[in-house]
Order: sequence, then structure tokens, then C-alpha cells
Amino acid sequence: MSEKSFTDYNLSDEITRALAILKYDTPTEVQTEVLPLALEKQDLVVKSQTGSGKTASFAIPICDMIEWEERKPQALILTPTRELAVQVREDVTNIGRFKRIKAMAVYGKEPFSKQKEELQQKTHVVVGTPGRVMDHIDRETLVLDEIKYLIIDEADEMLNMGFIDDVESIIKELPSERVTMVFSATLPEDVEKLCHKYMKNPVNIEIASTGITTDTIEHLLIEGKEEDKLSLLKNVTVVENPDSCLIFCRTKEHVDTVYSELEASNYSCERLHGGLEQQDRFAVMDGFKMGNFRYLIATDVAARGIDIDNVTLVINYDVPMEKEGYVHRTGRTGRAGNEGKAITFATPYEGKFVRAIERYIGFEIPKMDAPKADEVAKGKDAFEEKISGRRVVRNNKTARINQGIMKLHFSGGKKKKMRAVDFVGTIAKIPGVTADDIGIITIQDQMTYVDILNGKGALVLQAMENATIKGKKLKVSKALK
Repeated sequence: MSEKSFTDYNLSDEITRALAILKYDTPTEVQTEVLPLALEKQDLVVKSQTGSGKTASFAIPICDMIEWEERKPQALILTPTRELAVQVREDVTNIGRFKRIKAMAVYGKEPFSKQKEELQQKTHVVVGTPGRVMDHIDRETLVLDEIKYLIIDEADEMLNMGFIDDVESIIKELPSERVTMVFSATLPEDVEKLCHKYMKNPVNIEIASTGITTDTIEHLLIEGKEEDKLSLLKNVTVVENPDSCLIFCRTKEHVDTVYSELEASNYSCERLHGGLEQQDRFAVMDGFKMGNFRYLIATDVAARGIDIDNVTLVINYDVPMEKEGYVHRTGRTGRAGNEGKAITFATPYEGKFVRAIERYIGFEIPKMDAPKADEVAKGKDAFEEKISGRRVVRNNKTARINQGIMKLHFSGGKKKKMRAVDFVGTIAKIPGVTADDIGIITIQDQMTYVDILNGKGALVLQAMENATIKGKKLKVSKALK
């Protein structure tokens, strides 16, 4: 069978162009199965592992099918965690970049008023956690009349986190004429019931996980005592000397301990757990993506929502209690066809958890010895050299698609009766600029943001300094955000 390509699906030029820049070359197995059916607006229940490319499998068809002119949201994507909501919003924005698809994320612990204001703008896709989506529905700030696509992502996790009732309440509020797609790593009975109740003849797609974990990951196990773990961690990182590394701990106390120890030893590191403010969590995630530090120490809350193509090593400092947790954690490496390694530290007490994981993934995790003193000594120089340099990120999708995009800030908005067409009309008249060079336009009460694509930002900025929009002279500057 010849290899498929995204050009086989008759996607619009804008989507195809974005996929090329994002380096989505060959569809993954889940994308090959889902895309043709999703483009035919078929209800789907998809059982597929994390890291298999499932976000793009629904984001591509949704971006392709959305009607740009419609102001109200046309797609609702439900995710169990805030991190995942932000990640999915970013993926949809990137894929829909040249079609000017406006996606926004709604989740708790962020001001409701800010989200309400954004929802009053033209919005194509809303990604959110069930609780906050329900809030917006109850307060009538999220209009559902035009929703044509509902995606439930990580449905099994929704169930684990107790959100399934909220999900059902949301479904009941949606137009019945819609396409529904459910994605889940496992299909518990309650999730299946939900599907049968609210979906129209759904097609079941099961991606036989190549084993449950991908074959691009090498799995290893080191047995040892709890009190030796910190020195073991340092020795392993010296010998492995990874470009980027995720270290998973069971509790936030463990995260704090490991973080303090590594920071004191001059590791370039950050930490991530539920005890941090939401804003700080996002800042840390972004910093890791940008390559600002090499080691991220995290609890499981972070395992979903980390989509970084070049994490070379995952270390399970503590064995995860849930067997599924092992797959989610280790699935952060070996992504996008890259090789990865997952090393788990196990104390005698954790043996039973290891055996449960091995039964679940279908193979025994090979044991390895702790690094010997001479190996550590030999690796020390290369390790010291790498730890002092900044990590080079070769594959930050968002940075790639945003190359050549400048966000401009105009000092007028709704209060001055400004509309998107007024900006497009004026900017497209600039010599050398067409409507295709204008991206997402966000109009607020007192100001407006306009994305200028294709490297034309400086040209537009210069031309607009002396131009008027709708007869009004607006101050224009390069936006800070």
C-alpha cells in the first residue's frame, strides 16, 4: 500500500499550506482512519493512544469544514484539563492559521469576564473544560445555536475526573443536528453508554496500539531504595545527558524536593504541579516548549497537554499508581517519529505497580543496572558542557507557523463602531498587500488586534501610520503580546 499524504483529502489550500509549514507530512494511522469519515460528517468513536496524532485528526477536518463568515461558534471541543484545552486551542489555531480560524479556550481559574468578552467576538471554535463550558452556557455567554461539531477528547479521563455528568448536561443543550466525535484511550462502559445515547450510528475506529506504547520508545527499569533515588537521578541524567527531559513524581512534595536538589546542582530546570497558580503553570509549559530550560519536574497533572516533539528522555522518579498513567507519561517522548527513552525507578514496595503496568502494556520492562561510578565520571564533561548551554528547539510548531506574522494594535474598537471589514478594506488597499495577508482580527471595546501574515507586517505598519480607517485616524503599533 502506497503511503498516504494530506494532499489526498482535497483539503482547502489554506489548510494544506499550514500543514506543510507545521511539517505534517504523512498522516498517522489515526489520521488516515478519521479524516475521510470526519470530512463526510460521520459520527465517530475513536479509541486511540495519546501521542498518536489524534488532535490533528479532528482539528484538520474541523478547520476545513468551518465556514469562516459565521460569527457564532461552530465547533465545541471538551477536554478534561486546562493544559489540554490550551494545547488543543493552539493546535486548532495553527492548523487554521491561514483560514483565519479563531479558536479560544475557556477554563476555570481564569476571569470569567475576560472569556465572556472574547466570546462576544467572532469565534469559530471553543475548547474548554466541562465545568467552565457549563458556566458559560448557564450564563448565556456561550451561544450554541450554530454548533455543528462536538468533540469529546480524552473521554476516559473525563470519567476518572468526575466530569461525565457535566458532559451529558452540555450535550443536552446542543443542537441535535450536529456531528459528534469521541476520542478516548480506553472505552469504559459509562463512556460507551454516553456514545450510544447521543450519537447517530457512530463508526467505531480502534487504532491497535503497537503494543499500548509506541515502538519508538525504549523502556527501562532500575530497581533501588527510596533514599538512593536522588543520587541515582543525578547519575542517570549525567550518563544519558538528554537534550530535554521530563521527570515525573507522584506528589507535589516530591516534585519540590527533586526540583530544589537539581536547582542547587545548577541544572537548568523548572517544576509543574497543581499547587502552582494557573498562570505560572502555563508560563512553565511555554518555557519548556521554547527551550528556556532542559529539565521539567512534574506531577501527572502535566502529562496530558505536553505536546513537545523533542523530549528525549522521560524519567519516572516514582512509579505511577495507575497503569494508564505510565502510558500517558512515557508517551511524552518518542513523538512525531522521534526516538525516545523512558526510565522508571522502582523501590521494592512499588513492585506490584510495576507488574500491573507490565500486564497492561503487554511486555516486561527490561531491567538495567544503575550507572557505575566510572560511567558517571566519563560522562561528566559532556554533561557539564550541555547543562550550561541553552536548549535548541528545532521543532516548535507554533513558532514555525507564526514566522512572518506580526500582530498590530490599533487604538479603536467597538466603541468607535469599527468592524472587521473596515480594517480589511483599508489594509488590502496598501500596495503589495492583499486580503490573504490579513489574519485573525480581534475587536475589543477600545482597541483592535490584527494579525498581518506573510512577512508584510512592517509594510502595513508603515502605511497605516498615516492612513485613516472609516475616516478615523487610529494610533497603530506593533502589539506586545
